Amino acid sequence: MKKELSPKQQEELLDLLKTRFEKNKTRHESLEWVKIQAKLEANPEKLWSLNEMEETGGEPDVVGHDKSTDEYIFYDCSAETPKGRRSICYDHVALEARKEHKPKNSAINMATTMDVTILNEEEYRELHKLGKFDTKTSSWIQTPVEIRKLGGAIFADFRYDTIFIYHNGADSYYAVRGFRSSLRV
Repeated sequence: MKKELSPKQQEELLDLLKTRFEKNKTRHESLEWVKIQAKLEANPEKLWSLNEMEETGGEPDVVGHDKSTDEYIFYDCSAETPKGRRSICYDHVALEARKEHKPKNSAINMATTMDVTILNEEEYRELHKLGKFDTKTSSWIQTPVEIRKLGGAIFADFRYDTIFIYHNGADSYYAVRGFRSSLRV
């Protein structure tokens, strides 16, 4: 699979990301778009991943800058878990374990294909410092190995002005559960 956008697609995505960046200044008050765009243009494979985030409904936006690595951090900032990533179980093992009514994919498989990372609990909590997300949906988050070994997986949502972290069988899937991702550039 070719993980590259055409020049026209790159231009359209950069325009969309710049518009979103300017519209949501509170997510990244101290950052400058010019520097972010230069990083993106120097890393076309990251643009491809951001496009995948966008195409599946994630509405990626810059949420920070890691000074130690000089990387800009993007998260899915859609109000609800991305529509193009719902009705999926947690990982490939869970997908294979289902004998009937299998979902089409898993969160881990999709994230791997997109070259992104599923948010962990700390990142999910950081996201909520920027607004209210997942008020009607839920998102799988990175599950500790110990929980996964026992057949479980964790997900999160935001209800009653509180972030809730729950558990479920890793093979479960629901129409309103997907996953949120991050990308470092």
